[in-house]
Amino acid sequence: MRVAVVFFSGQKRDKLMGLAKAIARGVGSQGNQVDTFDGARDSNVKLTIYQYVVLGAEPIGTFGGKIPESVRTFLASSGTVAGRRSYAFVSKATFGAAKSLSALMKCMEGEGMLIKSSDILRSPAEAEEIGKRLHVST
Repeated sequence: MRVAVVFFSGQKRDKLMGLAKAIARGVGSQGNQVDTFDGARDSNVKLTIYQYVVLGAEPIGTFGGKIPESVRTFLASSGTVAGRRSYAFVSKATFGAAKSLSALMKCMEGEGMLIKSSDILRSPAEAEEIGKRLHVST
């Protein structure tokens, strides 16, 4: 199965990229073909060819609760994502991680994506374990 892992970062790009790559390793250990993209830099990626999509974002704002605007822009221009099974995650933040996760999921659902699971991730080790347990096949 083809899986896309896409992350959207603000100031802490390395942290979020580490979480995304760890999830990709976990999902890949199940025998899936996994591609990882930086949504802000790889804006021409089309998600139509992927059966499962993992989206991650960094909480932004003073008290969190927001996600980068590039998430909406990317999803609107990434091809057909309606009906695509997906997983949402945000990195742990001092404030507002749960609200940011809710905002990310709302954005994904607005594009018609089916969110199967979601998490607030603290470390790459945790992310890899979750990637190993994700049920990406039908």
